[in-house]
Amino acid sequence: MVMWVFGYGSLMWKPGFHFDDKLVGFIKGHRRVFELACIDHRGTPEFPARSCTLIEEEGALCWGTAFCVNGGPEKEKLVIEYLEKRECEYDTKSYIDFYTEEEPSKPALTGVLVFTTTPNKVTNKYFLGPAPLEVMASQIAKAVGPCGTNCEYLFRLENEMDNIGHTEKKVIELANEVRRVLGGV
Repeated sequence: MVMWVFGYGSLMWKPGFHFDDKLVGFIKGHRRVFELACIDHRGTPEFPARSCTLIEEEGALCWGTAFCVNGGPEKEKLVIEYLEKRECEYDTKSYIDFYTEEEPSKPALTGVLVFTTTPNKVTNKYFLGPAPLEVMASQIAKAVGPCGTNCEYLFRLENEMDNIGHTEKKVIELANEVRRVLGGV
């Protein structure tokens, strides 16, 4: 049996589990947003970090990496347990279609596991919601947690998007605004 996991944030550069293969591609109908509070990795309850989640949007694409876990139910169970602990702020597990550049109209993979969050501040205490670019940049510039700074998370995502050949304008704009807040270029 084979399991695939879609990474669109830190999983892209640091999956944290053994995988047998990976593919660069995208999912349809979702866009990446920095609207999820991270209070245990790159932020704290007092100063939450802003990390990525997905918002459904017709016509949108979200590029990322799909990781193959091959080895049977026991190995899959261990990976899911690890991810449920790591991705604890995400309250939804979904199974989606994954596409590649070579075949953008036909799914390369079906049933790919992805973690997302319910975009509702009332029912989901980790959902921060949208904010102006300057506000998000200020939060990201200040947030620090046990795994490092929120800035590093954003800059590594920006770099990984470049590495896979699919930069994202909103990620670049946010990273540049954080650099401005920090006093850089």
